[in-house]
Amino acid sequence: MTNDKTSAWTRPPEWLPDQPSATGHRVGTREEWDAARENLLVLEKAHTRMGDELARQRRELPWVRVEQDYRLDTEAGPRTLAELFDGRSQLLIYHFMFGPSYQAGCPVNSSIADSISGVLPHLHARDVTMLLVSGAPIEQLQAYKRRMGWSLPWASSANSPFNAHLGYSSDPDTTRAWVTEQYGSLPPIVDSNARASGTDVVGYLTESPGFSAFVLENGVVYQTYQTGWRGLEFLMGYYPILDRAPKGRQEDDGFQLWIRRHDEY
Repeated sequence: MTNDKTSAWTRPPEWLPDQPSATGHRVGTREEWDAARENLLVLEKAHTRMGDELARQRRELPWVRVEQDYRLDTEAGPRTLAELFDGRSQLLIYHFMFGPSYQAGCPVNSSIADSISGVLPHLHARDVTMLLVSGAPIEQLQAYKRRMGWSLPWASSANSPFNAHLGYSSDPDTTRAWVTEQYGSLPPIVDSNARASGTDVVGYLTESPGFSAFVLENGVVYQTYQTGWRGLEFLMGYYPILDRAPKGRQEDDGFQLWIRRHDEY
């Protein structure tokens, strides 16, 4: 019997079956795994290069000057959009779903804020300020922030059309009409998150999740990028990790229904 530790990996174990395992997943030899992994690596590298190209094209989007003098409520009082840059030249905003009728922040949005909060020092080192913006009053946002233990700044658009103009807040009547049109077709996660946020479906959907990017040059603020919904998965740090776990996301028809606030698991 050899003492070579690598041989155990390169030599097919005698017990290895040719048929699917008891779990239903195909089991193969180490040689088969190596070959399949090499093929997958080619695709993963292509995916990485495509991601680099998409990032380059995002940076080349034309900038749009922000003409309106938006003022958002913060813990330190009302601040203009330019002041929210906090001395840096780049501003990233996550439009967090916490509307006027909510009693607590959306659980899925809360999981995203968990991911953002820990990386702030690294963003600051690259001349980037990042914060949350929501439609609820600033007092509610600050109380929820304390509950969650986050250090990231949070501004309220309760007294500003900022969120509405960017397409992330809508009035209840408009939302109710849209919900009526969608009757029976909304995924279960909507009702689940509405109840968890202490509101109804209409109140919940007056807010939408989103990500916006701005740059400040010569005293002028420009919008440079915007995305929402599935485009926000880059902020959900647990998803790419789960995508590499043996059983993946395990969501199937229960899209995001498993997600809780971090103090509720």
